[in-house]
Amino acid sequence: MTIFKDHNITVKQLLGFIPEALIANLSLTSKIDHYAKVLHGNKLFYLQLYGILDNDRLSQRSLEDTFNASVFKVLFNLDEDEKVCRSSISERLSKVDPDYFRQIYEYIYERFSCSYTLRERKQYNLIRVDSTIVSETAGKLTAGIVNAGSSKKAIKYSLAFDGLLPGLAQVFTSPKYGNEDNALPEVVMAHVKKEPGHQNIYVLDRGLQSTRTMKTFSESELNFICRSKENRKFELVESLITEGQNMDMGGSILLRDSIVRLYTGMPIANKRGNKHYREVLVDRPFRLVVVKSKSDDGKEYWLLTNEFDLSAKDIAQAYRRRWDMEVFFRFLKQELNVSHLVSLNKNGLQVMLYMTLITSMLVLIYKKGNKQGYKTSKRRFAMEVRDLAIALIVVQCGGDPGLFFKT
Repeated sequence: MTIFKDHNITVKQLLGFIPEALIANLSLTSKIDHYAKVLHGNKLFYLQLYGILDNDRLSQRSLEDTFNASVFKVLFNLDEDEKVCRSSISERLSKVDPDYFRQIYEYIYERFSCSYTLRERKQYNLIRVDSTIVSETAGKLTAGIVNAGSSKKAIKYSLAFDGLLPGLAQVFTSPKYGNEDNALPEVVMAHVKKEPGHQNIYVLDRGLQSTRTMKTFSESELNFICRSKENRKFELVESLITEGQNMDMGGSILLRDSIVRLYTGMPIANKRGNKHYREVLVDRPFRLVVVKSKSDDGKEYWLLTNEFDLSAKDIAQAYRRRWDMEVFFRFLKQELNVSHLVSLNKNGLQVMLYMTLITSMLVLIYKKGNKQGYKTSKRRFAMEVRDLAIALIVVQCGGDPGLFFKT
């Protein structure tokens, strides 16, 4: 039995955060188990959770093998005689209600985020919003986004990440969401609806460039920081740099800190009914902070925000922390195999994304509590899950595991 003596939190404790009562109640109040003979909602939930942890490359075939294995049945108290095949898993994923998994995902996020300290709550008010495209093995997708120069369909996962846990997720397959100016605002506004009275600052990369969207954010009293294209056209209102101000910000140098007005395109229809755009100034002021990196070949970063109370250094540091999102995406792809699509329709994609994020939250809390890296946490988490199954088998067999595996 593997025992990590330096651990402050165990897998058994974390699995206790997934209440059986919640899963059972959702199964009763939703239609998830209508017409399901074997793969009831709770079994599909545990199958995916265990499958994501136990397989380097998850597939419908590997889920079939996982469900039919005795170890899985013992761990989650299932009937040894129950069997499923790959086709039934495929059909179930394509038709099962994703909202069942969304509610479990949101419950677990709320349970974990409620344990944040006051200091962490302030730290995690910085919400990174970004997307990742998955196109590997996606040629047979029923719907998807086609990138320029490629005939292969892709899907977009867009997340709101607080620095530790993913607080909101959406799957986009419609071509219009290939443009981040369409996808990211939807995620931001959906996250705002979940947290009324929030004091969040939303940090976005260069995907968001729409001045109209930035104006909408300001009118909604929603604070944001995003990276603008360099040399964007603007009208200077006022410089916020004072005489004698120290322009050295540690890893970067402050080049500009100004209140500006931005241009946007106003649609105009001519006599023939054709639409063109005329540049007009937006009546809302924004703040433009331009910094130059000391280490990255003097690269300039143009940052637009509607936050006027923070210092220029704080704004630059907030944007720098957006990199946490890139690290989280890499973790999802490399350790939890989110790039490999188990289902090829949007319904199944949503289910798999929620399950992957539920698994990620368990591993991330395990990582935080035990002060480990991503790879170590995922590996040790999976080891502890297998050990729990072995312990249960030993108990059932009265100390002789060989008795359990007799045919």
